[in-house]
Amino acid sequence: MRYLRLLLVLCAVAAAAAGAYWWWFGRPVPVATVQPTRGDAAELVYANGVVEPRYWAKVTPLVRERIVGRCDCEGAEVTRGAVLGRLDTREAEATLAELEARRRLALAERDRVAALVGRNIAAAKDLDRTRSDLAQIEALIVGQKARLENYVLRAPMDGTVLREDGEVGEIAEPGEALFWVGRPIPRVVIADVNEEDIPRVAVGQRALLRSDAFVDRSLESVVDNITPKGDPVAKTYRVRLMLPDDTPLMIGMSVDVNIVVRVSADALLVPSVALDGDRLFVVEGGVAERRAVRPGIRGTEATEILSGLDPGARVISPYPETLADGARVETTAAAAGRAE
Repeated sequence: MRYLRLLLVLCAVAAAAAGAYWWWFGRPVPVATVQPTRGDAAELVYANGVVEPRYWAKVTPLVRERIVGRCDCEGAEVTRGAVLGRLDTREAEATLAELEARRRLALAERDRVAALVGRNIAAAKDLDRTRSDLAQIEALIVGQKARLENYVLRAPMDGTVLREDGEVGEIAEPGEALFWVGRPIPRVVIADVNEEDIPRVAVGQRALLRSDAFVDRSLESVVDNITPKGDPVAKTYRVRLMLPDDTPLMIGMSVDVNIVVRVSADALLVPSVALDGDRLFVVEGGVAERRAVRPGIRGTEATEILSGLDPGARVISPYPETLADGARVETTAAAAGRAE
């Protein structure tokens, strides 16, 4: 009798353990599902860009000298040749004065030798030498006068002074831009596109822009030009995108550029997070079934499915990494509601 009771207790414990095992491991797994949708899928090429005027030029000094004057005309309209700034010319003018003095002496020497030659006192070659010396000094004077013009910074074109740098008293370095002159309109976006993407970019393609300054606005542009020669170091190609004249983007703003290189209309779309490569899970009769599909255009939010998925299927999203193929699942109303 004692052994019979022990056997009954063991059987009860085993039954309880089996029930617990089934409850824990055999119960349906809650999952969230979505139904594929229809919409346009766009294949994009991403790049960073900067807004610039279509026509503009930098004004840089050719000599290293102190700034003695500037126009204080940032934002003003200027004409080609207008003086924007001046550099200290004292040293250059002193050099010119020295050359002028040498010229006067050379001229007097030439006249003196010419008189001696006329009286057969000096040789003709002496007169040739004085003439050569005078010509050399006059050439130096012409060059120095031309160099003095480099101390005046002028507008290279009609337009607006877009930016003005440097202060009076500072030393300007050769090649350092002190003024930016251009036409505010039209504007373009200069984008650097990776070389592996550039074969898919063509003139006339539409581009979607995103700017931190206008996060709620839809901004667009059109590919206007692709530089024939890329940067072999950065492995990028420069692409110019034309902006509409009424664009709110200001010169110098940075933007995210998404060039639309292909559009698939009325595509079957699923959330991108529902995919693991070319696989996803669908729910059939309360069971999760792993399927291989053929993805098309992939986006950050949605991915186009070309084949392998019925439009009415229930797709588990996000992709359940630990779920086994054939596992029993149930869709909770709350979970399904969030996912769809």
